[in-house]
Amino acid sequence: MGRLLATADRAAELERDALAPGRVVEVVDPQALERMLPQGAVHQGVVFKVQPLEGVSLEDIADPAEGVIVMLDQLTDPQNVGAIFRSALAFGARGIVVQDRHSPVLAGALAKAAAGATERLPCARVTNLSRALERLADLGWRAVGLDGASDERLEAALDARPTVLVMGSEGDGIRRLVAEHCDVLVRIPMPGGFESLNVSNAAAIALYEASRKQRPA
Repeated sequence: MGRLLATADRAAELERDALAPGRVVEVVDPQALERMLPQGAVHQGVVFKVQPLEGVSLEDIADPAEGVIVMLDQLTDPQNVGAIFRSALAFGARGIVVQDRHSPVLAGALAKAAAGATERLPCARVTNLSRALERLADLGWRAVGLDGASDERLEAALDARPTVLVMGSEGDGIRRLVAEHCDVLVRIPMPGGFESLNVSNAAAIALYEASRKQRPA
């Protein structure tokens, strides 16, 4: 189940308005409530603590090979990752793949930015992204990495084959070894002259283009 915690005033409101029928509200002071939460979480005096979301295996997302998967290479900003979850769900992606040691937990600011997508979109946490790409290739997936320095345009490189969109970190982009395991590196053309996009915006554009190519004619 889970634990419902609230400050004294909010607990009284919950009980008065019958918003927690049959559930015990644990009263805690505001400072204790703050300490329980991830950085950036907003609580308004009420917190419902549940078990962490369980991940899935890579094969759960990738087999059979069809559609689009998003792989995140060392993205650490929880709001960016949350926004990518939201876009991935909106454009019908099969799931998200992250490296276990270098990705934020699916809670707090990330969960807020995802607007419920973390509960609905499977996430596989793997030890090594390069090996994960090798396994995905064995299963029939083609890896397309986003790289602003590439000469290949995003829309020209995408097709109807099962596609892994690989997004690099906010500062350094895709790491060299991960990039070497991509079938192609592409850029998003920006005729306006601005050099780069926020990674979550770039992911949304890539997901839109990939989803268009996945649709039957």
